[in-house]
Amino acid sequence: MAGQSLLVVEDTAEIRELVATVLARAGFDVRAVGTGAACLAEVRRSAPDLVVLDLGLPDEDGTEVCRRLRAESGCYVLMLTARAEEVDLLVGLAVGADGYMAKPFSPRELVARVQAMLRRPRPAVEPADDAVVRLADLEVDEDTREVRVDGAVVDLTRTEFDLLAALAARPGRVLQRETLLREVWRTEWAGSLRLVEAHMSNLRRKLTAAGLQAAEIRTVRGVGYRLVA
Repeated sequence: MAGQSLLVVEDTAEIRELVATVLARAGFDVRAVGTGAACLAEVRRSAPDLVVLDLGLPDEDGTEVCRRLRAESGCYVLMLTARAEEVDLLVGLAVGADGYMAKPFSPRELVARVQAMLRRPRPAVEPADDAVVRLADLEVDEDTREVRVDGAVVDLTRTEFDLLAALAARPGRVLQRETLLREVWRTEWAGSLRLVEAHMSNLRRKLTAAGLQAAEIRTVRGVGYRLVA
């Protein structure tokens, strides 16, 4: 874990310095900037593994910065927000954030969340000889981390891919939301179940928009999800 590169994007100097110092002491290679423009420039220059992104930036909203990050980088994005209302959470996840933390937060929790996020991706089960799972018009390629519908690549975030890969590894089986939370987010905190639901909604929307018809992710009410043809 030590030595992985992080970028802290926070306009308030005191908070920016605090977050950068806490993460540096945990062994990460940390850079820090104060604007969305500087964030995008630094990501292009240094390709960090994870960006800690404040929503309230002075030059543009953090959700727009996240949207632009997703267009050109596969880094993890952990959003920091002082406005933790449901709409802000869902908007943030919709543009590709992998998780969020509401201010104020404890330094220990921040380090734990960053460490957990950087432990992904990992195989949910032992990989099969064929790394490509084919289910009707859907293909999930573990080696290239690509998802295809009728041969066309679907643009997914890392978290969305990990969710789909977990389901595709066990087609037809119901996976509980708690199971997905453990395998994708590496946590058992029940308060994070909304993350599963929000990311699953985004994943379904993207697959539907790509024309997926013969395979689908079904909700098993009160339990979880399963991928079927």
